[in-house]
Amino acid sequence: MTAAPITPLASALAHGPLVLDGGLSNQLEARGCDLSDDLWSARLLADDPRQIEAAHTAYARAGARVLITSSYQATYEGFARRGAGRAEAGALLRRSVELARRAAGAVEGAVWVAASVGPYGAMLADGSEYRGRYGLSVAELERFHRPRVAALVEAEPDVLALETVPDVDEGEALLRAVEGCGVPVWLSYTVAGETTRAGQSLADAFRLAAGNDQVIAVGVNCCEPGDAGRAVEIAARTTGKPVVVYPNSGEAWDAEARSWRGRPTFDPARVRAWREAGARLIGGCCRVGPDRIGELARTMVGDAGQ
Repeated sequence: MTAAPITPLASALAHGPLVLDGGLSNQLEARGCDLSDDLWSARLLADDPRQIEAAHTAYARAGARVLITSSYQATYEGFARRGAGRAEAGALLRRSVELARRAAGAVEGAVWVAASVGPYGAMLADGSEYRGRYGLSVAELERFHRPRVAALVEAEPDVLALETVPDVDEGEALLRAVEGCGVPVWLSYTVAGETTRAGQSLADAFRLAAGNDQVIAVGVNCCEPGDAGRAVEIAARTTGKPVVVYPNSGEAWDAEARSWRGRPTFDPARVRAWREAGARLIGGCCRVGPDRIGELARTMVGDAGQ
C-alpha cells in the first residue's frame, strides 16, 4: 500500500493552503453506482470497493491533496443491520482508509488521507444530522463514536475528519472520543447562517477546539457556499487555528421528488476570500465533483504564483 506522506498534515498547512476533494457520493453516482441503501456510499466498501478507489483517484488526479474516506456513514451499528459482525465491520472501516491511500498513490506528490467520522445522525439515515439534538447525552454519543474511531485509527490515516457535526454536544462527544488516539483531527460543523444546525452560536461551537493541540483545523462543511465565508472568519477568530471549509454545490435536495433542485452556486473564485479569512483546507462536499475541484486547484495554484 502507498506510504503516508513524510510531512505531517499540520506542518504542510503551515506552508500554505491545500485542496480537499469533493463529494464522494456524487462521483460514485456518476460512475453508475446505486447509493439508495441506508449505508449510502459505505455499502460499496463491501460490495464494490474498486468503485470507491476509482472515485478517490478521480479527485487526486483533479488536484485534491487531501482525500476523505468513505466511512462517513460506516458504523458498527449500520453494518450490523446488513448482517456484518463486528470483525467484518471493523475490517470494512479500515478498508476505507486503505482505498484512499491506494488512490493517493495514483499521482505524484504528497496526498494525505482523512478518515471520515460522520455524525450519529448519519447512521440513522433519516436526515437528522442536519438537525442534531438526538436526545442522547454527550457520554452516550461518545460511547457510540469511540469504537469506530479506534478501528479507523488502526488503519493509520493522516487525520480524522470529524465532519458534518450538527451541534455542540456532538462536537464535545467527538473530541472526547478521539482524545489520546494518537491521530490529529479536524472539527467541521454543518451550519445555517451563523449557527450550527441546532441553532447554537458558531463561536461557542468552535470554542470547543480552542487550546486543543490535537485539533489541527476547525471549520464547516455540507453547507450553503454563501454561508461558508462568515463561518471561516468566526472559526479563525475564535480558535486561531487553520480553517477547513468544504461546502455543498448550493443545490437543494427535494426529499419528496428524490432529486436535486436549483442551480449550483459553488464558485472556486470564492477561495480568495476564504484564504484571506484563514482557510487552509479548501474543497467541496455534496454535488461538487472533480471538475470543480480541478478549477479550485488551478485557482489556488494561480494565486500562489502571483
